[in-house]
Amino acid sequence: METLGDGIFPEEVVIQIMARLPVKSLYRSKTVSKLWYMLSSDKFFIQLYNEVSRKSHMTLVEITDSSDSKSSLICVDNLRGVSEFSLDFLNDRVKVRASCNGLLCCSSITDKGVFYVCNPVTRKFRLLPKSRERPVTRFYPDGEATLVGLASDSTFQKFNVVLAGCHRTFGHRPDGRFICLVFDSELNKWRKFISFQDDHFTHMNKNQVVFVNNALHWLTVSSTYILVLDLSCDFWRKKPLPYDLVYGMGNRIYLLDFNGCLSVIQISEAWMNIWVLKDYWIDEWHMVDKVSLRCIRGMVPGIFPISQTSEYVFLATHKQVLVYHRRSQVWKEMYTVKHSSTLPLWFSAYAYRSTMFSCN
Repeated sequence: METLGDGIFPEEVVIQIMARLPVKSLYRSKTVSKLWYMLSSDKFFIQLYNEVSRKSHMTLVEITDSSDSKSSLICVDNLRGVSEFSLDFLNDRVKVRASCNGLLCCSSITDKGVFYVCNPVTRKFRLLPKSRERPVTRFYPDGEATLVGLASDSTFQKFNVVLAGCHRTFGHRPDGRFICLVFDSELNKWRKFISFQDDHFTHMNKNQVVFVNNALHWLTVSSTYILVLDLSCDFWRKKPLPYDLVYGMGNRIYLLDFNGCLSVIQISEAWMNIWVLKDYWIDEWHMVDKVSLRCIRGMVPGIFPISQTSEYVFLATHKQVLVYHRRSQVWKEMYTVKHSSTLPLWFSAYAYRSTMFSCN
């Protein structure tokens, strides 16, 4: 009888090794045997693979060449270096709007209101149905949602896409309503609810949306609280930031994921302070690291944290992606853009991890 083992390693060891392969290598290994081919579609193995990949965050950067306006995706991995992805399988010009658990939410550049959810590694995608809301009314301003969020549950292989923002009827001013549209992948349809919000967001606030505890989280421009959308009950609420967070000139605050927990990174002229929300329900924040920025002092005004684990932090500047290794306290340059990009790297950088999530 054919087994996964090769006579040297037990089957359980082979499975654990394969669960740590890059997705591309895993798919290439399907040609080895029938059992290896079946493994890539086994529910237990997919869940194991996604659990292992949860500990390996990367940074995904969308780069647009100023000479021909074509964009490409650069994936920066602390272990495997730099690789390039293409979204040409969508057969559309798109821009990345959100990233979560190996999936990307992309919007069409040429056809407003068209959204895709895709896995750039497996090249599987799903074209979302258009919401009935759009022909009658529109988001304000510029016909685009203020917030775009992607919530993907790798355990149950389902996802939600959230579009939220101030709303207005054509020919009228915004009336203060905050419209939220939520796409459900299981039902294949949108739902809508209305609230009254008066929050504002920077570009980085919009990019750095974190999905934990079945809720999406955004940091507001005032950096005084976290805006939370609970997807289990379609309800907006506010979550406090660390009590001893230092406010004032020169202090910038960013919201990230930290091994499945909310995390806040504060950057000042000399320090990078990292807090983690250890207990989500009683809002118990702990400072877990205080990093000196002395050796990259010249970069500090233009540096932005993108993703992190307990071992390292990825940060982006105008033309570089850096990684800080927590244990060795060493900074390393991982990627430098080689051509003239139209936008700084941090403008279109997202936390990312490679998974076998199927979005079909």
